Amino acid sequence: MNPSAESPARAITAQEADSPHRLTGPLTVFFATAVGVIVMNLFAAQTLTGAISRSLHLAPEFAGLAAMLPQLGYAVGLVLLVPLCDLLENRRLIVRTLTCGAAFLAIAMLTDSRVVFLVAVFLAGAASSVIQMLVPMAASMAPESHRGRAVGNVMSGLMLGILLSRPAASIIAGSIGWRAFYGLAAVINALLAVVLYMKLPARVPAIPTRYPALLYSLWTLMRTEPVLQRNAVSAALVMGAFSAFWTAIGLRLVQPPFSFDMNGVALFAFAGAAGAIVTPLAGRAGDRGWGRRTLLAGHLTMLLALVAIGMAGAGWGGFSAGAHPVLAVAMLVAGAAALDAGVVTDQTLGRRAINLMDPAARGRLNGLFVGVFFVGGALGAALSGAAWAMAGWTGVCVVGFVFTGLAFVLRLTRRGQLNQH
Repeated sequence: MNPSAESPARAITAQEADSPHRLTGPLTVFFATAVGVIVMNLFAAQTLTGAISRSLHLAPEFAGLAAMLPQLGYAVGLVLLVPLCDLLENRRLIVRTLTCGAAFLAIAMLTDSRVVFLVAVFLAGAASSVIQMLVPMAASMAPESHRGRAVGNVMSGLMLGILLSRPAASIIAGSIGWRAFYGLAAVINALLAVVLYMKLPARVPAIPTRYPALLYSLWTLMRTEPVLQRNAVSAALVMGAFSAFWTAIGLRLVQPPFSFDMNGVALFAFAGAAGAIVTPLAGRAGDRGWGRRTLLAGHLTMLLALVAIGMAGAGWGGFSAGAHPVLAVAMLVAGAAALDAGVVTDQTLGRRAINLMDPAARGRLNGLFVGVFFVGGALGAALSGAAWAMAGWTGVCVVGFVFTGLAFVLRLTRRGQLNQH
């Protein structure tokens, strides 16, 4: 690896060794909660696409943009904003970034312009990359012997926030409208900025570096690390299938024979989140050397889930959702849970492989990994909207099949390298 690319990873705080600020149990819970709340900015729109597109008169083929742009913005923020942690004082950077995010969410709530709304949610997504600024801050406040545990505890809020974002947004939108969700998110993000200003210590990078050098080090890592490349691409592909499903499912569930309201969509999202229970099982499988088999099983499970979803939502194989509505809903819920389980499995084992790499570059490696899979999610959301407009639910399922099938082939054909971690 290029030695010059490693210097930002050594950018630690001058005060860190003797700082009076320590990561207590309650503060850990607060960090995890903050991360979980902020990540909702990125995924909530997946179940609100129908309501947003109707209100702002978005053409059907562009309905997926409301779900795509926050994730794409987040990926851009990971590349352009998060490296500033190694350049600027961290508390001020975190508070200002989060405050900007709150302002953009407020704009999204108030505007009647399609263009302004889409730009606002993109910028709010970019500001939400503050998540990856909070994680190293939490780690710096923990004793060295407990830093791994601290990062794991804080990051647990990320997955919980992703899973709860869709039902939470649906409940709020179903009760008081989709704009209320963005208004509430703006207020909560602003309050978090205030609390973080009071709770976080000042953290100044000890080794000065230049912003172009930070950005170039990211490109160097992405270009030279095959473990990062294959795990990030695989995660991006399954995230694309995941986003395609969740972006369009709200559009399908409001149609006959389901005819769900927003609260019904929220209950569906809660039920579908059950797939998250595989997270500790996937990590344990990786520790025992079963990573490749577990990954392939996860991808096959996603492919089978898409078959069930196609049958229930598009009548594949002659199945009639109108004649068997309860069974159709059960198949959709089971398919959603299986899709979530496959995505969680891929991301858990991918993140494990990333964290077994160079500790000096761990922060940037994780940032790149997360950034690439969010690009996949944004692409899946965009293609889902176009597929829905052209071919209905069958088109959405085909998008999921393509993404998942490519991930399965990638893992199947890279056996030697997969066994490294």
